[in-house]
Amino acid sequence: MTDNTPLKTDAILIVGAGVFGLSTALELTLRGYNNITVLDRYLPPVPDGSSVDISRIIRSEYADPLYSQMAQEALKGWKSEYRDYYHHTGFAMLSETASNPYIEKSLEITHTQGRTLEEFVDGNGLKELYPDLRADLSRFRAYHNSDGGWADAEGSIRHLSHRCSRAGVSFVTGPRGTVLSLQRQGSRVVGLNVASGDFIPANQVILSTGAWSNLLLDVSHTASASGQPVGFIQLSPEEGRSIAKIPVMINLSSGIFCFPPTSGTNILKVARHSYGFATSIRSEATNRVVSSPKLDSNNADKSFLPEEADKALRDGLRKLIPRFADRPWLNRRLCWYTDTPEGDFVVDYHPKMDGLFVALGGAGHGFKFLPVLGRYIADRYENRAPETLRQKWRFRWPDGSGDVKIGDGSRGGPPLRVLTVAEQSKL
Repeated sequence: MTDNTPLKTDAILIVGAGVFGLSTALELTLRGYNNITVLDRYLPPVPDGSSVDISRIIRSEYADPLYSQMAQEALKGWKSEYRDYYHHTGFAMLSETASNPYIEKSLEITHTQGRTLEEFVDGNGLKELYPDLRADLSRFRAYHNSDGGWADAEGSIRHLSHRCSRAGVSFVTGPRGTVLSLQRQGSRVVGLNVASGDFIPANQVILSTGAWSNLLLDVSHTASASGQPVGFIQLSPEEGRSIAKIPVMINLSSGIFCFPPTSGTNILKVARHSYGFATSIRSEATNRVVSSPKLDSNNADKSFLPEEADKALRDGLRKLIPRFADRPWLNRRLCWYTDTPEGDFVVDYHPKMDGLFVALGGAGHGFKFLPVLGRYIADRYENRAPETLRQKWRFRWPDGSGDVKIGDGSRGGPPLRVLTVAEQSKL
């Protein structure tokens, strides 16, 4: 490998218009890079990307000091630049056991930073703060932080993409923006092969392709895709008002989490932060079978969940907001994560391909860092990041362990399952 010394005049192609790609594009442009193009199948907000939806959790509770610090920095951005998209409702972690390793570590780090969380041995104590909670939460141990809430993901990404456009970032979408493979000359990546027209040349390519990454590059040892169940229920305005003032809640024992209904639409969302479901798709670029959402269609259009996932969402909602647990779904689908061994991002120059930088691996928790993520990625791109961060976010090679589904300890629910052929035909 040659020395990676980026130039401000480099023609940079960023693949992926999610939170990783857009935040990187904006930050590099603000630092003086003047030839940046973002490619994606769709204009942002990309409808089936993991960065868009009606809501994403904004919290600072982490069993890792780096992400805890980043989350606190990001929260300042949510309260300022992105305040129109942030809902400061409070955040509660729940556990059905007396001790939860992720919570215990999060508490330790929180206390080390001079902060505290409210703890309730009986989860019904949350009702003193949130009278709209009517479920019996006595089986839970609860931990509450008033300094948290949720963000309108789609609106936030739209705002970020507009900032990119105003800063001078170019966008290519549709067939011309649909990347099929990397164009290489020897060990160097020199551009991208796309679904329509000639290849697009570049001095540097940045892959921020999330769950689609393994379709373009073999990163299966350090990142893999899994579909996580999510469901939406339409409430009436009166019903929405009846639970409008509840916190974002996650049951770390089951992985089920839910939000207050979105203002204006009164849609109640419930999802599961788990190990999810894998697919088996052949990558034409690498000639391998990988887990990935489809490239040639909008994955958000398919309202399908495996039967046990559907049941798990309803059972989980029954414990938190039982009144609406049996309501028909307005919509339901799989949301695609990019999982990594310890839940760490993968932000690094490829060790064997010149001209290629990767910024991916949101692992189900990357979105909340939107206001600051680009700064961290750009520091790594410019070789300014501290060695601890370089090691934490490094591009790994296979070490024989085989399984990247370890996570950071925050997930609940059953182990990863590969969908059957019949199930995959419904996606």
